[in-house]
Amino acid sequence: MVLADAVERALCNNPKTRAAWAGVKEQAAAVGVARAAYLPTLSANWQGVRDQSVTNVSDQPQLGSRSSATVQSESATLNWLLFDFGGRSAALRNADALLAAARATQDAALQAQFDTVAKDYYGAQSTQGALAVANDVEKTTRDSMVAAQARVERGVAPITDALQAETQHDDAVFNLAKTRGDAQMAIGTLASDMGLDPSQSLSVPPVTQTQLPGHAFNESVEALIDQAKTTHPSVLAAQAQVEAARAKVAQTRVQGLPSVSLVAKYGRSNQPQSLGLGMPTFPATGHDSYVGVQVTIPLLEGFSRHYQIDQARAEQERQQDLLDDARKQVALDVWNSYYALQTATENTHNSVRLLAIAQRAYQAAEHRYNAGVGNILELLNTQTALANARLRQVQALTDWDYARLDLASKLGHLTIDNVAGQ
Repeated sequence: MVLADAVERALCNNPKTRAAWAGVKEQAAAVGVARAAYLPTLSANWQGVRDQSVTNVSDQPQLGSRSSATVQSESATLNWLLFDFGGRSAALRNADALLAAARATQDAALQAQFDTVAKDYYGAQSTQGALAVANDVEKTTRDSMVAAQARVERGVAPITDALQAETQHDDAVFNLAKTRGDAQMAIGTLASDMGLDPSQSLSVPPVTQTQLPGHAFNESVEALIDQAKTTHPSVLAAQAQVEAARAKVAQTRVQGLPSVSLVAKYGRSNQPQSLGLGMPTFPATGHDSYVGVQVTIPLLEGFSRHYQIDQARAEQERQQDLLDDARKQVALDVWNSYYALQTATENTHNSVRLLAIAQRAYQAAEHRYNAGVGNILELLNTQTALANARLRQVQALTDWDYARLDLASKLGHLTIDNVAGQ
């Protein structure tokens, strides 16, 4: 399984990315609601009732009446807001800004999930590499222990050589067990990132030494920070929130101003009619309609509008502070990731030299010990140094792989293309 597969699986199953996408759909619907305010509203009403009416006049029975009829009435009402001093446009600007914030937040969630999966993927690779080294160290120390015991039995080495070699081997066995557990936990963490059960069997390719990275960086850290302050999704989301808050202030203010609407209604009813008291009712049909202009002027709201505007302005100030904080955090993240990548790049070269020296030292100590001119401490020390050098190279390579993706994430440029083929 390569990194791109792990990332794709994680993005499909991670609740945070799904929640971010749901937020985008929610805000897209809110934009539709804001645009709908420019359109007229039309409602229709129909009513059907069975009407029974009885009128009894005391001492005047001839004036009484009795009627029974099925009455149906229909009506249609039109309302079209024509002018509201920019209230609808402010609401639409607010909805558009919140949609932009939701999209940027979704992008930031994807960036964060990319980064998390990459970190855990390379962590799994690192522990798998450490497990391979631990297995080799256990085998090497076992061979040294056997060789030392053989020399003791021949009387050419003191018993302490065998005991020291045995101690070194037991320590390697202890480290092997711990490393095996670390590898299982790392695989479980990666499986969880992908939405799988931690017990799911996964395999990652071994850490390989490809072409070593160069030392040069094309852009300065200052240029990268300036770029991230304007393009990182978290900054874009914060900027959009500021714009939404600014539009909300305008929207709240104009809601206290007059509005002009076109109103119209048409109604029809078959309510029976009577010519007078004591007269029978006759079937009839009535029509009612009007078209006009309605002006609505808010006169007194108990100063609530004043406080609502203050509340909206305070929210705008809060969002501006959050924008400043987002830019500050992005700058620090880019700074740290930049120098983490520089360090990882240098250490990949350092690890190669360290491993070469440790291999030569171990070969020389092994030759000297087998020839009878070296001592067990020299051999065991070079074995330990070689094992540490191999671990350092594995860690340096995985650190460099992760550091370059982490910097892309902190710049807001991490996409599936960055991890394809890893």
